[in-house]
Amino acid sequence: MVGPRAMRSIDILMVEDDPGDVRLTREALKGSKLLHNISVVEDGVAALDYLRRRDPYQDAVRPDLVLLDLNLPRMDGREVLAAMKQDPVLRVIPVVILTTSQAEEDVLRAYNLNANCYVTKPVDFDQFMRIVRAIEDFWLNVVTLPPK
Repeated sequence: MVGPRAMRSIDILMVEDDPGDVRLTREALKGSKLLHNISVVEDGVAALDYLRRRDPYQDAVRPDLVLLDLNLPRMDGREVLAAMKQDPVLRVIPVVILTTSQAEEDVLRAYNLNANCYVTKPVDFDQFMRIVRAIEDFWLNVVTLPPK
């Protein structure tokens, strides 16, 4: 691949409190052709601290993509998404909602808060792996991400 992506890795922030989903996502992305770094935080407060580089994340790299669960402790994903999209620096970071919720109100609210896409986590292992690889293929291979 020629261009900026060939020269640097893609930074992904995963905001997820389920260690199993984090492990599966890491596993699904292991075979990626692109260099990538996945940072994980387990709640919404930590997500905003990471994105705003507040203690203990002063050295955090601004992510190219955020994978955001809706159902999080301390501050839910909807609040994180709203805060990101109201912040002039953070609003350009693409946010993929990756959650178990299939509720129409959650889908509508996420899009009203300017989520870039909404993906429901499948329960089946193989389907979960396919979904994560599809997200990777689209967001890391097809889409042109905003510059840092």
